[in-house]
Amino acid sequence: MIYFDTTKTGRPGHRSGLMRVSERLRAQLGKAARPVTWGDWQHGAGVQRDDWWLTSELFCEAERPGLADFLREKPCRCAAIFHDAIPLRMPQITWPQSVARHPEYMKRLAAFDHVFAVSASSRDELLGYWRWLGVENPPSVEPLALGADAIGECRVLRPNLTGRHLLMVGILEPRKNQSLLLDACARLWADGLRFELHLVGRINPHFGPAVARKVDAVSHRFPGCVQYHEAADDKTVAQLYQEARVAAFPTVAEGCGLPLVEALWRGVPCVCSDLPVLRENACAGGCHLVPVNDLDAWTQALRQLFTDDTLHTRLAREAVVRALPTWEQAADHIRNRLGR
Repeated sequence: MIYFDTTKTGRPGHRSGLMRVSERLRAQLGKAARPVTWGDWQHGAGVQRDDWWLTSELFCEAERPGLADFLREKPCRCAAIFHDAIPLRMPQITWPQSVARHPEYMKRLAAFDHVFAVSASSRDELLGYWRWLGVENPPSVEPLALGADAIGECRVLRPNLTGRHLLMVGILEPRKNQSLLLDACARLWADGLRFELHLVGRINPHFGPAVARKVDAVSHRFPGCVQYHEAADDKTVAQLYQEARVAAFPTVAEGCGLPLVEALWRGVPCVCSDLPVLRENACAGGCHLVPVNDLDAWTQALRQLFTDDTLHTRLAREAVVRALPTWEQAADHIRNRLGR
């Protein structure tokens, strides 16, 4: 049996990346996984030694009393899905609670039996942190390709060459870098190029208001050019992808870059930051990589994708024929690795 941790991700609320990972994996694991929450689950009661407790959540002892004892006594085997070390690398733009919790969280992962990292880059960050801590005999850590089929919809297999707008999906915050995208688009609009920018994502309560104010300012400067969808449902997002010419991801840091592969699944070419973690998925086709935070390069790349139909057509065709992972494959990999 896999006891699947839903302590936080099982609650109703906004659908963050961690929420969606938990939701999709839980659905695909099916009867092999039994959802449990830390406060209600009797850690060890009825558990067999060869069972697994699997968590994709962030945690610490203060939030889960008894966690240290559980990991020390190990009534069953333990596995985790590790997302990223961004709170350690970029504390100045990360939720304060995550910054405070993350060192303990990453250290406690060393007590697990197996860790799935959402990318090779995340795996290397975790192993590097353990080396820095002097952890001896760490558990095995392997990349787990997350599914591109965002809400279980069928993959788009024919390139869409009629889309007209630019789409970015991601929480409004400095890490996602909507500010740079707005600056690049403003340059193009000032030069007379006409297209709409659609931004989808809630506002980070700590760091998002400044980004939201910039969205408003640019919207007033270029009426009708910016559309912000704070609480778009799955149907709305799917429609926006159908109408998009290109999806943009100017992010400065990611654990995986899940929205990138979700855009490719829908047949939409991507322009994205040239980060090692995004290269893992971008280099197989359908993507145009641009130096991080280089406003001139981003302006030129967007101009090309809106005016060079040959380039756009090539990327759109690459997007629909390249291999992409699914959540079913991700769940199968977990089941096989955990012997379930």
